[in-house]
Amino acid sequence: MKLIVAFGNPGPEYNFTRHNFGFLALDFFFKLNNYSWEPHEKYNSIYKKIDNIIYIKPQTFYNNIGDSVLAWKNFYKIPSENILCICDDFNLPFGTFRSRKKGSSGGNNGLKSVISSLGTDTFPRLRLGTGNDELRKKIGDVDFVLSKFTPAEKEKLPEVLNRLTTMLK
Repeated sequence: MKLIVAFGNPGPEYNFTRHNFGFLALDFFFKLNNYSWEPHEKYNSIYKKIDNIIYIKPQTFYNNIGDSVLAWKNFYKIPSENILCICDDFNLPFGTFRSRKKGSSGGNNGLKSVISSLGTDTFPRLRLGTGNDELRKKIGDVDFVLSKFTPAEKEKLPEVLNRLTTMLK
């Protein structure tokens, strides 16, 4: 069994923000495959189980994603090595990806939450680049991660998301 976790914040006000890039990636993948999300109130998530893969979008806020991940892990007895976390990373250029099998949070509060909840950093993560140094310097890190994509970035999103879909099966 595998668990694929998209990072983001619940609520329409966060749609197309940098912090919700993980949600956006899975939503795009679902749309391409005609999948639909199902609510799971016990684990505070929306999810879809397809064969031996469970896709989730935790409905906690970003900094508490680990609570939901731990609930799914414990119920299905999923090894940490089979939990893929998909998160944004403002240190990577927009549209680039970086995959690691384990490691530190790199300052990402969602990854900090998962590491704390699981008690390990040995789980794969896929970081989605949202970097825009000029804008980040202008508005600061907190406002940057909660900001919407620029028009130029939005134009490139379909191509970026198409490349991502091959990594989500």
